[in-house]
Amino acid sequence: MGSVGDGIKAGSASWTFAGDVAKGFDDHVSKSVPLYHEGHHLTCELSDFFIKKDSVCYEIGSSTGSLTAKLAKHNENKPGARFVGIDIEPEMVKMANHKIREHGGQKNLEFIADDILQMELEPCDMIVSYYVVQFVRPSMRQQLIDKIYKSLNWGGAFVLFEKVRGADARFQDISARLYDDYKLEQGYSPEEIVSKSRSLKGVMEPFSTQGNIDMLKRAGFQDIMTVQKYICFEGFLAIK
Repeated sequence: MGSVGDGIKAGSASWTFAGDVAKGFDDHVSKSVPLYHEGHHLTCELSDFFIKKDSVCYEIGSSTGSLTAKLAKHNENKPGARFVGIDIEPEMVKMANHKIREHGGQKNLEFIADDILQMELEPCDMIVSYYVVQFVRPSMRQQLIDKIYKSLNWGGAFVLFEKVRGADARFQDISARLYDDYKLEQGYSPEEIVSKSRSLKGVMEPFSTQGNIDMLKRAGFQDIMTVQKYICFEGFLAIK
C-alpha cells in the first residue's frame, strides 16, 4: 500500500473510490486532471443550450457532488429543472449531501447512491459523465452508453470527459511523458506518481479518441464534437 498523494493510499491494481478516498478526493482530482475546474465551467456553459424549464439532468459518477451542484446553481433560474447526481459509492454521496447542507440546501438538486446500470433513468435533456466511463469495465461500457442515448430526449446532450489513449504507440508515449511532467509540476513525488499508476492497473482502461467516438456512434449518436482537449484529457459533446 503506497501513497498516491493528498493523503490517499492504494495498493497495486486496487484503486477504489470507496471508503476514506472521498475525504481527499476533491484536492486529489483537481491537481491530477488538467483543466479540471475549467471543464466544470465549460459543462455549465454548455448546459445553457440544453436545460430548459422542467428539464432533468443527470451526472453519472457524481463523486462528492461538486459539478452537479454547480450545474444546479448555474440553472437555478429554470423553473422546475432538476439535477440528479448518481454515484455507486455511499461515502461519495454522503459527502455530496453534506455539501448541500453546508450551503443551505438546493431544492433543485439531489444525490442518489445506486448503480447506473441497474437503475431506471427518467427522460432527460442532459447527461454528464466527468472522467467516469474510463473506470467502467470495457465489456459493460457500450451497454452504459446505449442506456444514456436511450434516456435522452431528442436534441438532448451527453457531455463526456475522459482520459484518452494515444492514436498509436508514439503518441501514447509522448502523452504519457507529458502527463508525468504535469504531475511533477503539481508537486507529486516520483514515488507517488508510480504508486498511482500501479494502483490503476486493470482498474482504469481509457479508450482512444476514436474509440470513444466509435462507441458513441454505435449507441446512436451522430453529432459529436470535441469541446476541450489537453494532452490525454478530452471532453466530448454528443447530441441526440
